[in-house]
Amino acid sequence: MADISDTQIDAALERGRLSLETEPRAAAARYDRKRDRVVVDLTNGCTFAFPPRLAQGLEAATDDQLKKVEVLGIGYGLHWEALDVDLSLPGLLAGLFGTKAYMARRAGQATSPAKAQASRANGAKGGRPRKHA
Repeated sequence: MADISDTQIDAALERGRLSLETEPRAAAARYDRKRDRVVVDLTNGCTFAFPPRLAQGLEAATDDQLKKVEVLGIGYGLHWEALDVDLSLPGLLAGLFGTKAYMARRAGQATSPAKAQASRANGAKGGRPRKHA
């Protein structure tokens, strides 16, 4: 194993210090029942909010369960003890609300009133037209 020099250790400590100063982390988190959003106040002064039904493990949570959100460690995660749910703040900020498999399932569930109406209209015409080569 290679020896680690004091210079390498100092450089790593400096990278860690810069990370703590510049990367957004959770300063506080709460559930806003009126707006049905988990609201996260970030250390950089910004606020991030998301609907809990998007996040893996929170889809069917009650208001009382959602309001018991905790910030993990130095702000890189959110935790709901009663639900046994942990979410990564960097992942949430990147739009990742669960595991890769969970996100793939969610992607196929996109619906809207316009899609439903178009589907009914196509069905009334005999369904989707055949593709022509």
